[in-house]
Amino acid sequence: MRLEPLMTYYAELKAPVAVGLGPYGQRAIFEVIGGAFEGARLNGKILTGGGDWLLFDADGVGHLDVRATFQTHDGAVIYVQYFGRLVASDNLTEALAGTGSTDYGDEHFFSQPRFETGDERYKWLNRVMAVGQGRVRNGRVEYQVFECAN
Repeated sequence: MRLEPLMTYYAELKAPVAVGLGPYGQRAIFEVIGGAFEGARLNGKILTGGGDWLLFDADGVGHLDVRATFQTHDGAVIYVQYFGRLVASDNLTEALAGTGSTDYGDEHFFSQPRFETGDERYKWLNRVMAVGQGRVRNGRVEYQVFECAN
């Protein structure tokens, strides 16, 4: 098993809506307002209307719960959903607030994207097992995504 680059992408986010401290932790909702993705086999834009229902638990671990809609350059629509984890640090907190940035590998920030499409040209994505590593830069979240290949 090896990891092969699948794509990189960024999502532009609205300022978070703070739900506050609930029974499972501190929740904030980030609405996706745009973005783009690029890879050797697919590229396009991220449509509005997605979001991240981020939950920080009492130990400072952020639990990602993301749904987004990608549209390829040739019109295919791909539903993307992922869960993941990030560990709160001062640097990450500042980056999420828009006053700092992180880089790949600086933080524990990982995801497990799952893809779903009915478009024949991209049905291969329905079988892809992927992992992503994130960072926060310039007020947006960015990921590099790798396909688990044989």
